[in-house]
Amino acid sequence: MIRISDIKISIEDDKSKIKEELLKRLKISKEELVDYKIYKESIDARRRNVVYFVYTVDAQIEQEELILSRLDDNKIRKSPDLEYKYVEAGNKSLKHRPVVVGTGPAGLFAALLLAQMGYRPLVLERGKRVEERSQDVNDFWESGKLDPESNVQFGEGGAGTFSDGKLTTRIKDLRCRKVLTELIEAGAPEEIIYKNKAHVGTDILQNVVKNLRKKIITLGGEIRFQSKVTDLLIEEKQVKGVIVNGQKELKAEIVILAIGHSARDTFEMIYQQGAKIEQKSFSIGVRIEHPQGLIDQSQYGQFAGHPKLESADYSLSHQCSTGRTAYTFCMCPGGEVVAAASELGRVVTNGMSEYNRDKANANSALLVGVGPKDFASKHPLAGVEFQRRWEQRAFEVGGGNYDAPAQLVGDFLAGQPSVKWREVKPSYAPRVCMTDLSLCLPQYVVETIKEALPKLDKKLSGFAMDDAVMTAVETRSSSPIRIIRSKEHESNIGGLYPAGEGAGYAGGIMSAAVDGIKVAEAVIKKYKL
Repeated sequence: MIRISDIKISIEDDKSKIKEELLKRLKISKEELVDYKIYKESIDARRRNVVYFVYTVDAQIEQEELILSRLDDNKIRKSPDLEYKYVEAGNKSLKHRPVVVGTGPAGLFAALLLAQMGYRPLVLERGKRVEERSQDVNDFWESGKLDPESNVQFGEGGAGTFSDGKLTTRIKDLRCRKVLTELIEAGAPEEIIYKNKAHVGTDILQNVVKNLRKKIITLGGEIRFQSKVTDLLIEEKQVKGVIVNGQKELKAEIVILAIGHSARDTFEMIYQQGAKIEQKSFSIGVRIEHPQGLIDQSQYGQFAGHPKLESADYSLSHQCSTGRTAYTFCMCPGGEVVAAASELGRVVTNGMSEYNRDKANANSALLVGVGPKDFASKHPLAGVEFQRRWEQRAFEVGGGNYDAPAQLVGDFLAGQPSVKWREVKPSYAPRVCMTDLSLCLPQYVVETIKEALPKLDKKLSGFAMDDAVMTAVETRSSSPIRIIRSKEHESNIGGLYPAGEGAGYAGGIMSAAVDGIKVAEAVIKKYKL
């Protein structure tokens, strides 16, 4: 096929206009065009008086080589081969089936590839299957009663299940296509294969996760829920198995450790077992909420509310005089701020959107980077304790009942506590406690956000509106550790393969899923069935 990029279609035009542009760019008749499909779609709203949909299209035409030879256009070329290539199995024997720990994106896709290649993986998940987990999460949001083993962080699908289901990533890897294809087969919208800022939505993602589970099982894998790996069996620096729930012993020479960024007790366990771990930078801050209509107006101008446009998003950053950068992260259009705690006596926030993104508020993390110099200790797990300290402080400031501390942007900038909300109603459940956020954030984070807000407002009009609400505290933007692994993806403990976001090698659904595939490939290339 031939790939044609930068096809611009006005927002007022029908998609049939794509075909017209194809014929014009390729200088062919409609009879010569056999078929075409959209490879990528994005929106160009940089000019106030016009909005374009911009397409990259793969076209199948007659006499392809002849057409290419007579065109002098660097935006027309042969389409690359995007088909996933399965790796060849190695020749080392396995006595026991591979064990995959965790059912987040990394764990699910590592298990899926192993199952597709005939390795019949055993998957162990500390939390519950998604149907039961969803009920536990909703109970927590309604009543404030937290289940430490079944929550936004732990359970089938991992933390991404209760998010926006964003599939954007900075990595350039052909495995991304396999991830998207598998998600669509499991029930995700077909548009994710070509949309520039694709998302699934937490309402659809829960069903997708369930279907991935069923596929793994159909292919010979097994998934056990409420099966927490509490220890490793190690002999002569080689994995020999795992202990589940402090009791059951399972033999295994291969353990893919696809734990999420909140599996702090597992971090401690593998550290005690001798796994090499290092501190890793992450970020801390708040969730900031605005009216979604304000974001639409700022981004789309006169086209705000157009039926062809989804709720607008944004991505902002500012380098401050403090030497730190404040930036937005995990922006959820038409979504809500959610309680994401996984430990008793601590408050954590995150953002979530359903597929339609039709709630009243837009929210995003507003974060400041922190690193080893801020942790006050060289211990590999010092970042975990840093997170815990501020999460516990937020719990205390919020009233000790999982209500989250919140403050209006205007009051935050004025250095005075808030007493009630105004135009923007906080979406966090159970409730928010209007207060002074400087009580539950490091002072350098407070200073950086205060300096950044007016600057970010110049980039997105209304961002620093007085009535916008900031809710604390967000600490789980990424893992606070990295589990050291070799080029073959193996840790210093033989047979232990760290994978995904919790291990420090990914930052989102797509990159975590891709890393899970890479680790599974490393196992397959070394071991035979």
